[in-house]
Amino acid sequence: MRTLVIGDIHSGLQALEQLLQVADVTKGDHLIFLGDYVDGWSEAVGTVNFLIELKKTHNCTFIRGNHDELCLNWLKTNEHNDTWVLHGGESTKKSYADVDNATKRRHMDFLENLENYYLDANDRLFLHAGFTNLKGVDHEYFKKTFYWDRTLWELALAVDRTLTEDDNKYPQRLLRYKEIYIGHTPVTRIGKTEPHNAANVFNIDTGAAFKGPLSMLDVETKQVWQSDPVASFYPSERGRN
Repeated sequence: MRTLVIGDIHSGLQALEQLLQVADVTKGDHLIFLGDYVDGWSEAVGTVNFLIELKKTHNCTFIRGNHDELCLNWLKTNEHNDTWVLHGGESTKKSYADVDNATKRRHMDFLENLENYYLDANDRLFLHAGFTNLKGVDHEYFKKTFYWDRTLWELALAVDRTLTEDDNKYPQRLLRYKEIYIGHTPVTRIGKTEPHNAANVFNIDTGAAFKGPLSMLDVETKQVWQSDPVASFYPSERGRN
């Protein structure tokens, strides 16, 4: 059984389908999705439908992303959120325009039951964004940090590579777990096109919402699979560009 971690999808269903095919995913694999299933491309409803069905046949762990919470709030309240609309929410609203209430309720149930993080038996932590408590995720005061934080990734990038883990200057947050897997902040911001490792943090968000591909990584071997650039599946759309 492989443990495969998948970056932010942002409604790029066609890219996800291609990715699962090129990685030859089987029912024996454990698929860990790092969140942000919606907001970006036009297939928000189709993406969530696909993930709901995938869980029936595959071993899946679904982590909560900030865009998933924003979408859930809109589905529950129908309240307008300018920031959400400008950052991918508009395409999600259009995707749900003709969806029946039963489907919306099923999607709300899916989104409400996402996990804030997943910690495996090998002390590997999976979450969308990060955490701030030096004692780890079990001690985090503000749960929204799990899917909004960017400081963990900034910290990992800034760590002096000459520091050893027993140095008292080494960041305590990074010592809590053997490995940490996140999405949320596209590695394209630092000029990367594949999942990037800094310290013990692995960022799997390769900019699928923008002009990058959707990526998957095997946590044991660190092998990477990628879709074509997600924008190529939706040539008439802008995504979040």
